[in-house]
Amino acid sequence: MCQHQPLCPSADSPDREAAHLVAHFPEQGWSLLCNGVLLFEDTGELLPDGRVIAPHRPQGAGQITTAV
Repeated sequence: MCQHQPLCPSADSPDREAAHLVAHFPEQGWSLLCNGVLLFEDTGELLPDGRVIAPHRPQGAGQITTAV
């Protein structure tokens, strides 16, 4: 699927999220990568073979801390 040089990581690769964007729909909360992975804004993923990768945000992401 990927036409980039060097080739983007495959959908089975641990760094699959580094592939180039093919389509981006932030208002709907998803993006399609050139390796066929659907990447969701909650960090979940749908792989081309139908496997689901659960959201994997780092703990504490998005929390605001205030200095005391």
